[in-house]
Amino acid sequence: MGLVAEYELPCEGLPLVDVAAAVPNATLEVEIQFNHGDRPPFLVHATHESPSAVERALASSPFVDRYVRVGRAGETCRYKVRPAVGMEAQLGAHLDDLDDLRALARADAIVERIRVTPTGWTQSTWFADRAAFDEFRRFWTRNDGFRLRRLTRDGDPEAPGDGLTDPQREALRAAYGMGYFEIPRDASLDDVAAELGITASALSERLRRAQTHLVETTVAPTWPPLPDKGRHD
Repeated sequence: MGLVAEYELPCEGLPLVDVAAAVPNATLEVEIQFNHGDRPPFLVHATHESPSAVERALASSPFVDRYVRVGRAGETCRYKVRPAVGMEAQLGAHLDDLDDLRALARADAIVERIRVTPTGWTQSTWFADRAAFDEFRRFWTRNDGFRLRRLTRDGDPEAPGDGLTDPQREALRAAYGMGYFEIPRDASLDDVAAELGITASALSERLRRAQTHLVETTVAPTWPPLPDKGRHD
């Protein structure tokens, strides 16, 4: 039976932690393109009121060789970051044994989400079995640390993972970043659709499907709600 874990890796040597520390109010989510050699590119989604502050932090990070901003939606910018060093070189001073890191890279696991914080990474990962999870946990516990937030079996309703498609997630991010959900709205449906390069009707359908899914997987399972006499709308 597979497992899904959400956990923190409090390691300041992890890539881009220095960027998060330089801009602590930014939200940084990354994807790593592991099939691109020993220095895989990082895809960074950075949300902050000042993209220039994020870009200054990227430019000053020793981990970053170069970066390119590939898009922006509201306060969220997307960057492709080329590392100056590989993961082994970046983490070498923080780990007891690099051979263990290489072995960990072959573990039967898929990282679903990485959020960079000023003190480390917060991740959600799917593990093929308990042995794969235990190997990962032991490795990080021996080194800088491992803080488990949640562990569930795959298939459980509470397992991490929002279940949205990539286009739905992109539509929600763009709409939120541009102020479509603000009261009053800072952007219209047409504005968000133009940013994404799709029609307003296509965007409307994506948002409806995404919102319906989130309601079905969060609010609906707890219906009817428990009485709360002190609650005010």
